[in-house]
Amino acid sequence: MKKLALLTVLLLIGINIHSQNITAKLVDKSNDAPIPYATIKTGEFSGVISNEEGYFSLSLEDLQTKTITISCMGYQNKTLSIKAIKGFNFVVPLEAAINQLNEVYISNKRPNADSIIARTKAKLGENYDINLNKYNIFYRGTEYANFKSLDFEIEKASHVKSKNLEKANKSLDSLSKHIISSNIIHFSDFKGELSSLNKDSTKLVVNKATKLIDHKNDFSIDAVQEKAQTLVLKYLDTTKTYKVKTGLFKVEDSLSLKDEDFKDDEKNEYEVSHLKSTTGSLLRKSMFVDNSFLKTILDSKLYDYTFEDVGYNNGDLTYIISFKPRKGKAKFTGKLFISDENYAITKVDYKYYGSRHGKKVNLKFLLGIKFIENVSEGTYIYEKNSANKYQPKYIKRIKGAYFYVNRDLKLIENSHEKNKVGFSFKIEGDNRNKEEILFTDINHITLEDFASIKQEKVAPFTMLKAFEKTMWQNEETLEPLEEMKRFGSGE
Repeated sequence: MKKLALLTVLLLIGINIHSQNITAKLVDKSNDAPIPYATIKTGEFSGVISNEEGYFSLSLEDLQTKTITISCMGYQNKTLSIKAIKGFNFVVPLEAAINQLNEVYISNKRPNADSIIARTKAKLGENYDINLNKYNIFYRGTEYANFKSLDFEIEKASHVKSKNLEKANKSLDSLSKHIISSNIIHFSDFKGELSSLNKDSTKLVVNKATKLIDHKNDFSIDAVQEKAQTLVLKYLDTTKTYKVKTGLFKVEDSLSLKDEDFKDDEKNEYEVSHLKSTTGSLLRKSMFVDNSFLKTILDSKLYDYTFEDVGYNNGDLTYIISFKPRKGKAKFTGKLFISDENYAITKVDYKYYGSRHGKKVNLKFLLGIKFIENVSEGTYIYEKNSANKYQPKYIKRIKGAYFYVNRDLKLIENSHEKNKVGFSFKIEGDNRNKEEILFTDINHITLEDFASIKQEKVAPFTMLKAFEKTMWQNEETLEPLEEMKRFGSGE
């Protein structure tokens, strides 16, 4: 059975000699469990991270040394050649690092969490630096949507034939069922250089970008409204144009089935300013600067800290400190991993504490809108650079929300009669957005270097309808999860 499993893994991930790309999986030697977020160093200050399923990919062309070093919290470091990875059949086992706390501390007194946090705060200026750095990054955004209910209703259409109304209602019902049953997920990837002047100023150069999306299952709230409008218009007088109103607001001056607006003429381009804002914000949140997210977690007025354990990370003794809210305005719980050598935070895990949440809007009865940000969680992993400063190696942030929208729409004929068709739709569900950044290389730059960087307005991307492994082969990226590999395959 084990031979069959190894053969299956070999066939699935293997190695492509022509592409000079290798994919392997990290597992716990004792139980074969996958090991996520391990660092695989391909050079002194470069490398990748294993994904949530333990997989990583390497471009052999980009290797700066003949060997790689694998490190992960709680495991012994492992240095391997590519030949050795092949010898493991591309499944690399890691051994747990033995935790011998009693040998480390002679006294019976447990380390004090508040004292460790105080020393960590005092060392922030020495341990981190966001100014004048150029980060080679790979970004992946994954969007999910789950519709719990979706109801359409034509409320008024006195001038429309009953036969057409019946057809319209059937089409709307079919649309509702299709949306609710669909597995709605989109992926956006890009690789580039994010340069920082300071915590508030960054520039982004995009080198390559892709978008993996099923246009038939593009069901944002605005997309759902547009699809519903299109269906209703099909059963009206197609020689006429219409104004569209939602509540008290006019949305369109002229809407017609003959309009070319119904065709998908979207350019395959990202706005670089938007990508820069997203990645720059994630970078800033990963740094311990004034008013940043992580700086608030170190505020002892807001949070309580508990010493949990010690472990080993890259051979260094590491304290594991848990935190939870002390006051009502604090929202998060999680763990801090702090180096015993210099009190640098090397990893952060966080999520909402209990039932606490972010933004909340409840205008359900007044405007038909309700929104609750109920998911906020993530991971930050840091690595020391050539200047002995810690920089982010990997960032993951997941945001999610419950939404409810009850919209009344009215189509008003652009004619002397001004015939009207009123219909409403109600949407309820959850959405989730996962953002990940892998930092493959980091270099210090000068003020002149930063000034000379030109950020373009747009960046073209390649639109994909199904996952294509070759799109990012031979490049240091995040190995995709199975959900992405299966996208568009019909499974």
